Amino acid sequence: MMTQSAMEYLVTYGWAIAILGVVIAALIALGILNPTAFTPNVCSFPADFGCLSVAILPPGNVVVNIEQSTASPITLTAVGCNDAGNTANMITQSPPTGVYMQIGSNYTVYNIRCYANGVPFNGVIGRVYTGWIVMNYTDSQSGFKHVVAGRLIQKVT
Repeated sequence: MMTQSAMEYLVTYGWAIAILGVVIAALIALGILNPTAFTPNVCSFPADFGCLSVAILPPGNVVVNIEQSTASPITLTAVGCNDAGNTANMITQSPPTGVYMQIGSNYTVYNIRCYANGVPFNGVIGRVYTGWIVMNYTDSQSGFKHVVAGRLIQKVT
């Protein structure tokens, strides 16, 4: 009697543990238990600029559509992407004088290489990049030069 109830107990819990193992294996295989699956994509600039769309493509180049809503037209002169939020590795926008942007207009910047720890970011699909998009621009009315940085957290697609 004692042996039969012990066996029934082990078999019942054995099946429950086996099913639980299969469910956990399925969750791991689907990537649901991967913490990067829950990383939110962020592209946020200060109030005078907007990020309409952004993508990081292999091998680590960013494509971003920037909207400007400053009080006057601007000339976008250089754009960069790095994890320090500084003006290192900026790429001059063509034409060499920069890109003129009216109030409320937008411009898509292509193939700006992102840097992490001073070296080019290795943009493997699925990897998350955390850094800044940095822009140099000149206010067309005042002639003053400005630097603005927008936060970027994006999964490579």
